[in-house]
Amino acid sequence: MLNIYNGCLLGLAIGDVLGAPVDFLSYQEIINLYGKNGIKDFYAWGGFNPGSYTSNTQLSLATAVGCIRAYQRMLNKGFCNSSDIVYKRYLGWLDSQNNPNQIRRPEYTTLNSLQSGKKGTIESPVNNSKDCGGVVRTAPVGLAFPSVAVFREGSEYAATTHGHPSGYLPAGFFSELIAHIIEGKKLFEAVEFCIDRLKTYKEHQETEGKVRLAIDLFTSQLSVENGIEIIGEGWTGEESLAIALFCSLRHACDFKKGVQAAVNHSGDSSSTGAITGAILGTLLGAESIPRNWILKLENSYSISQIATDMFKIFRNNKRLSFEKYPVD
Repeated sequence: MLNIYNGCLLGLAIGDVLGAPVDFLSYQEIINLYGKNGIKDFYAWGGFNPGSYTSNTQLSLATAVGCIRAYQRMLNKGFCNSSDIVYKRYLGWLDSQNNPNQIRRPEYTTLNSLQSGKKGTIESPVNNSKDCGGVVRTAPVGLAFPSVAVFREGSEYAATTHGHPSGYLPAGFFSELIAHIIEGKKLFEAVEFCIDRLKTYKEHQETEGKVRLAIDLFTSQLSVENGIEIIGEGWTGEESLAIALFCSLRHACDFKKGVQAAVNHSGDSSSTGAITGAILGTLLGAESIPRNWILKLENSYSISQIATDMFKIFRNNKRLSFEKYPVD
């Protein structure tokens, strides 16, 4: 099980890293730059070394630490609002953006929402954005909460900065998907459970439509490249989720092929790579990830340590040091 927790967070970061150099490029531009098979390995981007991740991973790790600290507060105080704790970690990330080395292509909506000083909720949206910055950071929620409770948690964490239902409902779906996989469900079965939950929320139709399109394309004879083109470019929450589901279903036994498929398209490659990496990393475990990618990944030890700490408290009910994870 520890292997699965590590697979989720390491897989997320690796998918992010793989897609970072080709964000904003068209599929044809990717082919022209990296050859007929597209990008297949780590490359430098934006002045950062190969293996460097974007704000997708930064904010996912902030979510993970926020979940841990919310648990610590519950142990210490007997109560907490977990979304408030996670939101504070997002504000901590915002402070880190004063360091030029930490400015990793942050998504505008997230920056703007956090700078506003207003925390959004599902009931009181902070804006009408459905950018994919809400969904891409919520894989750790599935590591922390059981499947019966996680959809609402993931949706609320995304809604702190993204107020459109297609901005926060994909986050709930993604979070629950991770939780179901951890609980032993097969990928397709987990997707069906998540669809059932999604349908209980208002204004779910756009997200459900893209998810069902991903399923239809998975069972079709279309190539991955053509399938992704039909879904979209991944800039919005429902599109990025659907692309990741499509690539994960097509390559459910091969982490490397799955994330490579997820980044070779026109659009937001780092986000679709990150979501796919988290899904397949959880499904197949850390041993499915090429060892040389883990070795080249920025801060891989720290990421693995956070995954290990999440495993200790959320699966083994062990206490963690309040010095390491202080109560807010």
